[in-house]
This record gives sequence, structure tokens and C-alpha cells, in this order.
Amino acid sequence: MAIPDFQSTFLPLLKACADGKEHTKQELIPLLAKQFGLTDSELEVKLPSGKQGMFDNRVGWAKSYLKQAGLLENMRRGVFKITARGMQVLSANPQPLNVKYLKRFPEFVVFNTGKQKDESKLAESASANSETPDELIAGGYKQLREALAVELLDRIKTVSPSRFEELVVELLLKMGYGGTQEDAGQVVGKSGDGGIDGIINEDRLGLDVIYIQAKRWEADVGRPEIQKFVGALAGNKANKGVFITSSGFTKEAKGYASQVNHRVILIDGPMLAELMMDYDLGVSIKEVYTVKRLDSDYFEED
Repeated sequence: MAIPDFQSTFLPLLKACADGKEHTKQELIPLLAKQFGLTDSELEVKLPSGKQGMFDNRVGWAKSYLKQAGLLENMRRGVFKITARGMQVLSANPQPLNVKYLKRFPEFVVFNTGKQKDESKLAESASANSETPDELIAGGYKQLREALAVELLDRIKTVSPSRFEELVVELLLKMGYGGTQEDAGQVVGKSGDGGIDGIINEDRLGLDVIYIQAKRWEADVGRPEIQKFVGALAGNKANKGVFITSSGFTKEAKGYASQVNHRVILIDGPMLAELMMDYDLGVSIKEVYTVKRLDSDYFEED
């Protein structure tokens, strides 16, 4: 079964609190997961940030929305219980219990509309898309990143082959290989280079080297090119190599690279764009948004 959206957890969460006792979110997660028939693997699914489980996040936002509507109330840090209003709603057994239903309560209308314009849009988007605000932020970030990756890869394909060779050496340096541009990375890239476009130290001490082949291509790189690269590694008595292309690799090329004794890493265009974004090569920061949460420890009294 698919992980339910956060509005679908409203009624089950409220029913789980119908005993009038105090509860915690972590206490109710297993109970709700069982009701929805979620598997262990589904419970392990994370938000795009990787910092919180998706179902856990959705139940958390459901609790927040029900609290804003006055159906649940916080007793102390992390502990909540159903209110008299919540019991009344349960007796009415609304089908469905969703954001639209919660708008009948004045407190929730204030929360959902909000005094801040951006918060209002976020709350309205959450109700329209059945996604939590965290998911909306993560989804927007993912879309921006995907669009930048396409733009970045298009730009990479316009540079000269020699500039592309320099680019991949710069990327490996930013990833922590070698030391400085002068000491650790050198671009070979000359006619008759024997299939080697660059050499970079694996560490600052130069205990081992990594050989690089860079192909700014449109067509996918096939097995013959990988075989030539492996031959060049053997000719230089090298064991490690990185083959980077702006396009992709054929199935045969990937299969061959995985079978040879030499350690050969294949990086295609999409992965190259991802690495450049991760290590700030060829990109710059446009905006920074800091998402904050309540620091409950600050308000604790001895």
C-alpha cells in the first residue's frame, strides 16, 4: 500500500486519541502504520532531505493541523491529548476529515490563512496538494535542482574538448583528490596521449595516482573506448581510472568496466552535473532559505 498523504492520517490519528489519555507521536506511529498496512520498507522511506521518515513527517503535520483546529492540545513537550472539540468531531464521524473540514474552526482559518503572505501560500498549497509543507519545500528544491542540472549539462556540451578535460580535473580536485591545481592535477590531453586525458593524485602525499579520460560527446560511449582506456591504464602500470563523459555509457561499456581487474569508475553526463552542483563547480548560490524549528529545550525550566 502507498504511504497515505498527511490529510488521510487526520481521522485515524484523532481516533487513536479517543481514549482521552496522553499520547506521543512516536507511540502512535506503529499503530497508525498497522492500520494503513504499511510495510517496514515503506516506513523507512525518507523525505528528499533524508533526515526524517516520510510517514513520520506526515503524521507530525497531521498532529499540528489538528492542534491548530483545536481538536488536539499539547500537554507538555511531545505529549498531547484529544480535546472536547476533538471528541465532538469524532462523534460526528466526518467523511472525510481534511483541511476543508478544519476550516470551519476559526482558529484553523487564522492558521491556514496566516498573517505572513509566504506562510499563507505554503498552507494553501499543502491543503491543495495533500503534501506537507516539508514535502512542498523539498519538491520545489528538487525541481530547481533538476532544471539546473539540464541547464548545466547543456552548457558543458558547448565547451571545447580541452576545456572539458580541465573541467573534470578541477572537479576531482574539489572532491578532495590531490592537493592544489599545480601539484595534484595536470591535464595531459595531447595528441597521442594513449587514452589518458588527466592525472591526479589520490591524496595530498601522492601515494597513488588516478588516471582520467574525458569525452565531451553527444553519443553514448561504447565498450571499445573503455577497452582502450583500460589498456592505457595497464600501459602506465596504473590500477585506478575515472572515465567521464558529457553523454552516457552503453550497457556493454558498463558491463566491461565492472568486470576488469582495474578499478574503473564511469561518470556520465547527469552524474557529472550532479557532482558539479554538489561541489560548487560552474554554479553559484542564488538564494539561501533557512528553515527553523522550535527549540523546546530553550523553554524548559528547572
